Amino acid sequence: MRTTIIKKTLRVPTSGGAPGDGAVVARQLDAALIRSGFKASRELLEHVSNLAAAEEFAAEVVRAVKELIGARGQHNPYFKEFPHNVPGTLAFWWECVRDAVEQGVEPTGNLLDLPKYGRVQHSYEEMLAAHDDLIPSLKDRVTVVRLGGTLEEEVQRLFEELATSPIPLAENDRTVLGELAMLAEDVELDVPVRENRAILNAVRLVAQRPLRDVDTVTDVLRLAAEASGGDVTLEEPTRFRSFRRPERRALLQALDQIAESKLGDVGQHREAWKRLGERLHPHEYPFDRAQDVFAVARREKVARSFAGQVEMAFAENDVERAVSILAKAPGLLLRQLDRLLRNGAEDLATHVAAAVPEVSSRVLVSVLEHLENRTTPDTARVFATRARKVWIADDDREPLEPEAVAQIVEVVENELVRRLPEYSELVVDDEVLDVVVPLTGVEEGFGVLPRGSKLSFDGDVLRFFVHWRQQAKRTDYDLSAVLLNERFEYKGQVSWTQLKDGGVVHSGDVTDASNGATEFIDVQRIKSTAKYVVPQVNVYSGEGFDDVAESMFGFMSRDLDQMGKPFEPSTVRARSSMRGKGKVALPVMFEREGDTWSGTWLHLYLRGSSWGNRVEENRDVVKLIAAAALRRKYFTVARLRDLFARKESTVDAPAIRVGLAQDETGTVTTVSELGKLLSD
Repeated sequence: MRTTIIKKTLRVPTSGGAPGDGAVVARQLDAALIRSGFKASRELLEHVSNLAAAEEFAAEVVRAVKELIGARGQHNPYFKEFPHNVPGTLAFWWECVRDAVEQGVEPTGNLLDLPKYGRVQHSYEEMLAAHDDLIPSLKDRVTVVRLGGTLEEEVQRLFEELATSPIPLAENDRTVLGELAMLAEDVELDVPVRENRAILNAVRLVAQRPLRDVDTVTDVLRLAAEASGGDVTLEEPTRFRSFRRPERRALLQALDQIAESKLGDVGQHREAWKRLGERLHPHEYPFDRAQDVFAVARREKVARSFAGQVEMAFAENDVERAVSILAKAPGLLLRQLDRLLRNGAEDLATHVAAAVPEVSSRVLVSVLEHLENRTTPDTARVFATRARKVWIADDDREPLEPEAVAQIVEVVENELVRRLPEYSELVVDDEVLDVVVPLTGVEEGFGVLPRGSKLSFDGDVLRFFVHWRQQAKRTDYDLSAVLLNERFEYKGQVSWTQLKDGGVVHSGDVTDASNGATEFIDVQRIKSTAKYVVPQVNVYSGEGFDDVAESMFGFMSRDLDQMGKPFEPSTVRARSSMRGKGKVALPVMFEREGDTWSGTWLHLYLRGSSWGNRVEENRDVVKLIAAAALRRKYFTVARLRDLFARKESTVDAPAIRVGLAQDETGTVTTVSELGKLLSD
């Protein structure tokens, strides 16, 4: 848990060990952190200096930050001198064939059958010897690691930060929240996200403590799924476990206390309710309304939901009746605005004004973002689920009337301005202006930003990498890149089938990851003619992103004269875990802008094929996604700053500063905390 806290917060819990002289270890700690692109705060160094068991404490800190940036593994490329002396693709393949013949192996036409192909032919130490030391640069990243409170205090602090998050958490954060809930004190908290409520209630259920904040049937279903080790988002089917009798009673009693008007929600997850009923045995308990829930699931009783009533109104072309029904469910009204506008609903701004006080800020922001992308036609619609799956369809919708959209946007913006906190001064760092205000949690990692966020950085060379380690069977991931011009037209690609193309170089195909494998691609700014570079990671064979022991994507930048080995921790700008159901990952895309680079986060997964995914087969889809991602208007920090400007400052209120990372004062609002500025 100490390591988790360091990785999540860059705060190091204090040690309760005996005092002593750890001054030498403190200097060693700072030197080790600097080599990885980190710096220990003065308070942290003083704390280590006064510890008797300083070595063990410092080693844990270094281990945590190395895990954070992906530096724990040995990143050994196939070509040990990469990016230098990488051969042409065909020349390399013929070399592998000649090697096979010399060893008495009959070539079969399958590269994987050649002894030299896909298997690193040198040791990690031999690779290191082929590279000069990295020359430090002022452009290298330096991230401060600070001293926190005691382990118990940091557990409680992180628990409350995650539990009270105004946006749904990413999968890894939900796991951490569940672990923390078993360690932290169960205090009264305002938990706005229902998935988080279910995670906390699952711990209470097992401990036979009273459940809290359960007011819909879906809350109970989420709770049962979480308590069974399933998917609390209900996007994936859960195999419910056998519940103990006190647990069954608690779940059924929670259902029995839910208003009858909420029974219409059962139909959204009918099959899950039927499976859960087999585990809870509701007929054995005197809870009539709980039994009604399962009767609705079995279609023995009818309960129409709000959504069903709305659909009937639309089917009968009665838009005004649809509006009157939706007015009773403000959140649903906001989510149906596009459809209502397309169907000619009148005086919608008035209905929206009445609804917005009851709608979460997250929904309001998503409505603004959606409407502002609907007044002009688009060539394609790119859909992305919360699970990051993506698909594309033609956009055959008529654009919305700009005047009608403007009226609703004004109403929604006014409500958001009202919710903004009082402030005496607002300072927004330039580097976060193009960061998207998060509506859901992002992938686990370092420097990871919400989808659509743009991050600019310098460097003559852009280098991105994938690292994976298989779990049970041989697994081959392929790092590739699609190269596009300024009109998003295809200019080329770099992958295992084409190791070099116009200033872009691949480090070589590695096809087995028993002990971990890494592939790199280098893009030299002055040599590459591509305007856009879109990396992708293809599952060619073996385990998917959710099945491997670990998988990550990251990127770094450096100047040509810095030298160094292929993976230098201090040059890493970001590192993101890859966890998704698809077979093709699109983590980020890059744009060349004069002397700088900018990266736009995508966090998307294409379904792909079960085997043999290659860049040649999906490059056209990637072009569409890249164009759509850059053309889309996002709700960014710059937009949030404009809303603050409409709210007069207050002399006695605190100053607010928004940045990518905390400063020495610890008062910066970071990207993950932006949602709290729009408290409901």
